[in-house]
Amino acid sequence: MKLVLIGIQGSGKSTQGNLLSKKLRIPYLSSGHIFRMMARQKIPLGRYIKETMAAGLLMPDDKTMEIVNTYLQRPVYQKGYILDGFPRTLKQARHFKEKITKVIFLKVSEKEALWRLSFRKDNGLVREDETLMALRKRIEMFYKKTAPAMEYYREKGILLEINGEQSIDSIYKEILKKLKVK
Repeated sequence: MKLVLIGIQGSGKSTQGNLLSKKLRIPYLSSGHIFRMMARQKIPLGRYIKETMAAGLLMPDDKTMEIVNTYLQRPVYQKGYILDGFPRTLKQARHFKEKITKVIFLKVSEKEALWRLSFRKDNGLVREDETLMALRKRIEMFYKKTAPAMEYYREKGILLEINGEQSIDSIYKEILKKLKVK
């Protein structure tokens, strides 16, 4: 099974991705996690990624596709995976060579996402890419760039819309039900 989780930052993608990974026994891969790891590297690409993320901008499509496709070549991803945050633009969706089983859209309001993120800490620290200004820019970019991709997935019949403002367990159960997994 090859799944994609999409939703604004704070919608619960990583929470649901990790739960689904355990249940389905396939790895969970977050494009944001990949980029944050690379941003720590003292190389020009790492500095570029760090500056792009701190500004609340999305990585360019071509660079994103190159990085994620390289990761997916690893043997651990050959039997399936859960991708978080990729593909998220229409260009990425159209050019992604993998056959996606389902795209799960965790729908939450901006207010709910910002509330959740205000209480989230990464090992006790606020992440540089989660300042209020960066978060609002990312949410704005999500709706501008991802709406066409979601329509593309809807037309292909693989988009599942989930109310992401339910309890973690209710969201998880609804996803499993829509995926027809027991």
